[in-house]
Amino acid sequence: MPSDARLREVRLGIYATQQQAEEVMEQITQLLCPDPEHAPPCPIPWSVALVSELDSEFYPELVEQARIEHPQEP
Repeated sequence: MPSDARLREVRLGIYATQQQAEEVMEQITQLLCPDPEHAPPCPIPWSVALVSELDSEFYPELVEQARIEHPQEP
Protein backbone atom coordinates (compact mmCIF):
# COMPACT_ATOMS: atom_id res chain seq x y z
CA MET A 1 0.00 0.00 0.00
CA PRO A 2 1.39 3.46 -0.86
CA SER A 3 2.91 5.35 2.06
CA ASP A 4 0.41 8.24 1.72
CA ALA A 5 -2.60 5.92 1.89
CA ARG A 6 -4.94 6.56 4.81
CA LEU A 7 -8.61 6.36 5.61
CA ARG A 8 -10.80 8.63 3.45
CA GLU A 9 -14.54 9.08 3.61
CA VAL A 10 -16.82 9.91 0.72
CA ARG A 11 -20.34 10.92 1.76
CA LEU A 12 -23.40 10.82 -0.45
CA GLY A 13 -26.65 12.35 0.68
CA ILE A 14 -29.80 11.39 -1.19
CA TYR A 15 -33.49 11.97 -0.60
CA ALA A 16 -34.91 8.50 -1.22
CA THR A 17 -37.04 5.70 0.11
CA GLN A 18 -35.32 2.88 1.98
CA GLN A 19 -35.58 0.67 -1.13
CA GLN A 20 -34.13 3.36 -3.41
CA ALA A 21 -31.27 3.98 -0.99
CA GLU A 22 -30.49 0.27 -0.83
CA GLU A 23 -30.46 0.10 -4.64
CA VAL A 24 -28.01 3.01 -4.82
CA MET A 25 -25.84 1.36 -2.15
CA GLU A 26 -25.80 -1.85 -4.19
CA GLN A 27 -24.73 0.07 -7.32
CA ILE A 28 -21.92 1.75 -5.38
CA THR A 29 -20.84 -1.62 -4.00
CA GLN A 30 -20.64 -3.00 -7.55
CA LEU A 31 -18.52 -0.02 -8.60
CA LEU A 32 -16.09 -0.57 -5.74
CA CYS A 33 -15.87 -4.32 -6.20
CA PRO A 34 -17.20 -5.54 -9.55
CA ASP A 35 -16.13 -9.13 -8.76
CA PRO A 36 -17.52 -10.03 -5.32
CA GLU A 37 -16.36 -13.62 -5.77
CA HIS A 38 -12.64 -12.74 -5.89
CA ALA A 39 -10.22 -14.02 -3.29
CA PRO A 40 -9.64 -11.54 -0.46
CA PRO A 41 -8.40 -9.00 0.17
CA CYS A 42 -9.69 -6.32 -2.18
CA PRO A 43 -6.88 -4.28 -3.77
CA ILE A 44 -8.44 -1.18 -2.19
CA PRO A 45 -9.97 -1.81 1.25
CA TRP A 46 -13.44 -0.27 1.46
CA SER A 47 -16.67 -0.31 3.38
CA VAL A 48 -20.15 1.04 2.71
CA ALA A 49 -22.97 1.89 5.11
CA LEU A 50 -26.52 3.17 4.91
CA VAL A 51 -27.40 5.79 7.54
CA SER A 52 -30.86 7.17 8.15
CA GLU A 53 -31.94 10.81 8.23
CA LEU A 54 -30.42 11.12 11.69
CA ASP A 55 -27.29 12.53 10.07
CA SER A 56 -29.16 15.22 8.13
CA GLU A 57 -27.04 17.96 9.74
CA PHE A 58 -24.40 17.08 7.15
CA TYR A 59 -26.79 18.00 4.34
CA PRO A 60 -28.79 21.10 5.28
CA GLU A 61 -29.16 22.16 1.63
CA LEU A 62 -30.46 18.70 0.67
CA VAL A 63 -33.00 18.76 3.51
CA GLU A 64 -34.15 22.22 2.38
CA GLN A 65 -34.37 21.10 -1.27
CA ALA A 66 -36.45 18.07 -0.26
CA ARG A 67 -38.73 20.25 1.90
CA ILE A 68 -39.37 22.57 -1.07
CA GLU A 69 -39.82 19.83 -3.67
CA HIS A 70 -41.90 17.51 -1.45
CA PRO A 71 -43.91 19.80 0.87
CA GLN A 72 -46.58 17.17 1.55
CA GLU A 73 -44.08 14.81 3.23
CA PRO A 74 -42.93 15.27 6.84
